[in-house]
Amino acid sequence: MEHLLTLEQLSKEEILDILNLADQLKFQKKNGIPHPILKGKTLGMIFQKSSTRTRVSFEVGMHELGGQALFLSSRDLQIGRGEPIQDTARVLSRYLDGIMIRTFAQKEVEDLAKYGSIPVINALTDYCHPCQVLADLMTIREFKGGFEGLKATFIGDGNNMANSIIVGCLRLGMKVSIASPKGYEVCKHIEDFANKEYPNMFEKTNDPFIAAKNADVIFTDVYASMGQENEANERLKAFKGFQVNKELMQIANEGCMVQHCLPAHREEEITNEVFEEHAAEIFEEAENRLHAQKAVLVKLMGPKE
Repeated sequence: MEHLLTLEQLSKEEILDILNLADQLKFQKKNGIPHPILKGKTLGMIFQKSSTRTRVSFEVGMHELGGQALFLSSRDLQIGRGEPIQDTARVLSRYLDGIMIRTFAQKEVEDLAKYGSIPVINALTDYCHPCQVLADLMTIREFKGGFEGLKATFIGDGNNMANSIIVGCLRLGMKVSIASPKGYEVCKHIEDFANKEYPNMFEKTNDPFIAAKNADVIFTDVYASMGQENEANERLKAFKGFQVNKELMQIANEGCMVQHCLPAHREEEITNEVFEEHAAEIFEEAENRLHAQKAVLVKLMGPKE
């Protein structure tokens, strides 16, 4: 593993390897055991999309691993003034040990990896969100004890979260069902990946109640993601009925988990009642961003032995 650009690039074994290391790093943090594995290393963090969880978790993660993180907003970089990404990649590769980028276009992440000579981590693009889903998978295993035979359901926009959930959950042996309104379905590339590599394991529907039947974990996300604010009212109408609420939870399996990547718009994609009933799982998921990302940092920037 040279970079983390998408989850598709990782095998089942590689994902499990990251999750196992994340568990170990979480144990060490909880028990006050120092683990300065990246002492002397520097991570550049490029933000073209703002974030609470991504910035804090990566910055704290690097500190706990003995390294340091540099926050680089697009306003501070020449990328924001038209410098080609390939030039930025080659310059930063001479200063840093790794780059984390949170941006809009997947191509920017791919180009950073292509033209640079240091590891690149995709901390979110419009196409996928691998770091978040690694944290989600870590949380599912903590609460459910494993993956095989479980059913994961995603209710909402066929967005970057949906794309990565499909890949990650299928890779680890879970069935996946996605429910989105017409016109907001998951992209054809991911649908083709699911049907080709995991026949009979993937379901796409426009009915949230079909998707939620016998679910062991239900995911949701906001109706309008960052950059779609001007579509918010239109999406609010289109997504009517695509809410994780008490009625939906009643047709899922007993003990069904709920996961939300946050921030949540309560009473839109999820009711306050369901959110609070599953707050322990949702905030453990948020915490696990720290541990899962530390595992990725170690895998990419740590000693190769």
